[in-house]
Amino acid sequence: MDMRAAIEQWLVRALSASHVEVVGDIDRPASGFPAETVIFDALVDGAPRRLVLRKECPGPAVYPTQAPGLDVEVAIQYRAMQAVAAASDVPLAPLVGYEPDPSVLGAPFYVMGFIAGQVPVENPPYLSTGFFVDATPEQRRRMVDDGLRVLARINAVDWRAAGLDWLVPAGDAPSTARQLDLWTDFANRELRGRHHPALEEAVEWLDANQPDERPPSLCWGDARLGNIIWDDFRCACVTDWEAVSIAPSEVDLGWWLMFDRWSHEMAGGARLAGEPTPAEQRARYGELTGRDVGDTFFYEVFAAMRYAAIVVRVMNRGVDRNELPPDQTIWLDNPVTTCLAGYLAERR
Repeated sequence: MDMRAAIEQWLVRALSASHVEVVGDIDRPASGFPAETVIFDALVDGAPRRLVLRKECPGPAVYPTQAPGLDVEVAIQYRAMQAVAAASDVPLAPLVGYEPDPSVLGAPFYVMGFIAGQVPVENPPYLSTGFFVDATPEQRRRMVDDGLRVLARINAVDWRAAGLDWLVPAGDAPSTARQLDLWTDFANRELRGRHHPALEEAVEWLDANQPDERPPSLCWGDARLGNIIWDDFRCACVTDWEAVSIAPSEVDLGWWLMFDRWSHEMAGGARLAGEPTPAEQRARYGELTGRDVGDTFFYEVFAAMRYAAIVVRVMNRGVDRNELPPDQTIWLDNPVTTCLAGYLAERR
């Protein structure tokens, strides 16, 4: 059975429909690492719907496993969005259903409604070209502010009441220390005995400078402007939940601020008119959450360390799939390593 027919039959069951017809082309945007994304139009009992299907990519998960059994990243995304949608007003795409059986399309997948809008991309950097560059200073400020507002709403979700305790193994404390241990083990595993000076220094520094523990929260995991679909410079939909975890919310804020820094370094360092500075963003998040988050340097270094480890993992997958030569050095020589080294240089 071809993909189109398989999708049609699955949607008939998922939507309790009498007839589903996929019409037109099935578009495949540039896929992320954890999942292949396809966008298509369908007539469901004659009514038009635009849908998005995300299918698990082959190979090991990109992110470390938060708890035993959580190794299918499309399942993690679907379960997280399902819980957040039921427990909050965080803007999400409407979910259609999840399919764990790989025999349907060759791998587990889920389907959700399509949300129209604009997305800041990394290649080419959204700070160099595109709608963010073409925006007015007021629009840029509004966009960043709304992103921080949504991040604060995510972190405020009552994760226990939402039934997200499956992200924490029984007997473990959802803490910064646990996340640091998890990511350190992940980095060491992925390095496969190779020497990565910045990553190794970061692990040593983080271990020696752990802050006092703060209350655990729902953490989005990949908090950044590029994982939001924007409509008129306001958040229309939060995407990409495969790195979700339970940890202090500063873990999310650190990633947001690190990615802001990394994105500007990629674009040459200049901050466009209207863009809030990192200090302004930190303070604004504090206003939105009603507390002073204090110094976030540790959490930003932790974010850069995690990002560097992710790059190593992704490059390993490329080599394992014969997509990259075994002697490639991208795992070590890349803009993320540069960003991490820059952070570390500030505290030497």
